[in-house]
Amino acid sequence: MRRVIYPGSFDPVTVGHLDIISRSAQIFDEVIVGVLNNNQKSPLFSAEERVDMINKVTENFPNVRAQAFSGLLVDFAKKEGAMVIVRGLRAVTDFEYELQMSQTNHQICPEVDTLFLTASVEYSYVSSSTVKEIARFGGDFSAFVPDIVIPEVKKRFSI
Repeated sequence: MRRVIYPGSFDPVTVGHLDIISRSAQIFDEVIVGVLNNNQKSPLFSAEERVDMINKVTENFPNVRAQAFSGLLVDFAKKEGAMVIVRGLRAVTDFEYELQMSQTNHQICPEVDTLFLTASVEYSYVSSSTVKEIARFGGDFSAFVPDIVIPEVKKRFSI
């Protein structure tokens, strides 16, 4: 079975994330969306809430599931039996950072590879940070997130 990890914060999950998940689900037998539980950051949503949102927006993908993790990504990948990590790239700056992470992960765990998927053009500017910034100022962010995420973000910003 070809299993892949698609890791990230997903705070909140966006249409860009969903695009990478959808495309990965067509390539791999199983996609595990690894939701990073990082105690060093103050996310808008808890890891459990983010996992729940991802599971809801991917319910039509039988080979996709979300799961929270902490610690090293390569350890999570090995634990889950995934020999590939998929990462989405929006711009050259993403590539520089992701290449360094890929090389570091490969040094730690040579049997786990990284596959880069470039963002579809219509999502190349979408990010969770942008969604939060727009929502913080009461703007319309609905084009950037799946429909079920809209009320959750609005609740957080009392919109």
